Amino acid sequence: MMRLFRILRNTVVSIAILYVALFIFTRVIHYPEPIATIKLGLAPASKTPTLMPWHVIDPSKNPITLPVASEKMPAELMYQGTSLPFNEFLKKTDTNAFLVIRNGVMTYEWYKDGVTQSSQLPSYSVAKTMTSIMIGQLINQGKIKESDKFVDFFPDLKAGSSFDLITIKDLLNMKAGVGVSDNYPSGPSGWGVAIAQMYATTDLDRFLKNNRKMAFEPGSKAEYRSVDTQMLGMIIKKVTGKRVADYFSKNVWQVAGAKYPATWNVDRVGGTEKTFCCFNASAIDYGRIGMLFLNGGYAGPNKIIDKNWLNRMSTPVTTLDHNWGYGAQTWHPYPNTIMAEGLHGQFIFVNPATRTVIVKLSDNPTDSNHEEDTVSILLKISNLKN
Repeated sequence: MMRLFRILRNTVVSIAILYVALFIFTRVIHYPEPIATIKLGLAPASKTPTLMPWHVIDPSKNPITLPVASEKMPAELMYQGTSLPFNEFLKKTDTNAFLVIRNGVMTYEWYKDGVTQSSQLPSYSVAKTMTSIMIGQLINQGKIKESDKFVDFFPDLKAGSSFDLITIKDLLNMKAGVGVSDNYPSGPSGWGVAIAQMYATTDLDRFLKNNRKMAFEPGSKAEYRSVDTQMLGMIIKKVTGKRVADYFSKNVWQVAGAKYPATWNVDRVGGTEKTFCCFNASAIDYGRIGMLFLNGGYAGPNKIIDKNWLNRMSTPVTTLDHNWGYGAQTWHPYPNTIMAEGLHGQFIFVNPATRTVIVKLSDNPTDSNHEEDTVSILLKISNLKN
């Protein structure tokens, strides 16, 4: 009995020592405490919104009502060379929510068991498009210009290199060249890469200060890098003097007639929003953002996106992954289409020709390759005639 007690005691002591060592290590590298970091690394996408601190984004006091109609989805779809029933496509692509809005009418609304209309689901890089909307507002107000340099707002971050030449325009079009690539990790060993550090960090300011080395000269080429959007978010916070979530709530979310509150994850309580990712909302309210691109930047009588900025976000200026067009933090996978896309299968797909918005929110594994096939299906569905 005493031997068993000693074994248990030694095990508990060893675990305690290991935890303390890990706790000190995570504090040194500015990660959440060990258990929180492990949870964040292992959780499916849909469970991440509450695994980091967040700021609340209040909804509208008078939500804009979406009329509802009934539309049947195709009985069969060709996906990755195989004919699948529509429900099997949703299952195979780990879908949590799937909505179709046509001419301002919600014609299809589906949720996985355990998910409801009010569920807050993560957007990952869909947040980049939200960030661009705010940048456009500040440009329209004359508070910033695309030609402004990042270090104009943060002179203490001058590096004495081409980092000092990065403009807002470069950041918008993924042409800044900061050496933080988007090589997302697929396992625990990958949590040391820079993009994972930026995602998990408890101090974004420190992260950027330590990651100002350049991979290429600003404007010389385009390469998708989430750090560009984080720098845009820092500019929004600096220029407005407000938390990004508060500015977004008052100037976008509430004005768009959002029905439910949203959240934006931050590096620490009261800290800085992770504007390259980490915006969480209900599927139906993501749909309201998509509708802005069909309605001239308006939600009812309320203008949210200026005409010039709407044109900027609707026009590709370069080509990135999958040979898709890109510009101002917005994708253009096919001619005259607009899309916000995020890691793990998050989509707001807009087809102006048919006045259709499709929202698909998912739990795709990091190393999945669903994007191109999924987007081709979204295009087909958007072109269906009712």
